[in-house]
Amino acid sequence: MKKLIIAAFALTTAASVFAQGTISFLNRQAGVYVQHVYQPLANTGANSFVSQIGNGSADLLNGVAGATSWAGYSLIGVAATGQYSGSATLTALLTAPGSSQPESSLVAQSPIIAFRTGAAAGFTVLGTTLTTGNVVSPGTATIEMVAWDNSTGQYPTWAAADVAWKAGLIAAGKSGTWNDTLGGFGSPVPSLPPNLQAQSFNLYYQNVPEPSTFALAGLGLAALVAFRRRS
Repeated sequence: MKKLIIAAFALTTAASVFAQGTISFLNRQAGVYVQHVYQPLANTGANSFVSQIGNGSADLLNGVAGATSWAGYSLIGVAATGQYSGSATLTALLTAPGSSQPESSLVAQSPIIAFRTGAAAGFTVLGTTLTTGNVVSPGTATIEMVAWDNSTGQYPTWAAADVAWKAGLIAAGKSGTWNDTLGGFGSPVPSLPPNLQAQSFNLYYQNVPEPSTFALAGLGLAALVAFRRRS
């Protein structure tokens, strides 16, 4: 019995040492870090396919403003309702254990949150602490912020939204990946909370070829094969 108690204590201690990593999920800390998320450059037309990542003059990283121009873009949450409003646009953090991991290995973490509106447009809702399911604390992680249009209510998760985005059905966007060391509850806080290294980015549509384009490509390939056989 005594050995069982000691073994149980050892397992409990190990579990506390290797706790799950935590992230303060926010994209604004006054005077230190400011990052925005923007709507597509235009709701229709070729500009909808434009993707841009980078901090602008209204953004900060370690107190330093960026140089990317966001002229012509509107912030997520400018409108109180409808497409690209704060409540209709969702955002999540993707993580993978280890530094510089491929994007394909990143997994969306919970909770998924929405955006603020009015003067706080472009910023995520406040007060969210995310506990990662795949990175222990302390541990190094590859992280990426994603956001997408859920105005139809059909895409409450990133898994569903990613499929729809790649099919050209909705607009979405990514911040690009970065590396950081995660702490757990009660752990020392890094110089910046982990998601405070995301760059500003915008939502955009994937430029998916029309079915007719695929058909023409297929006919061209078939003709090429037939020509080679004849020759």
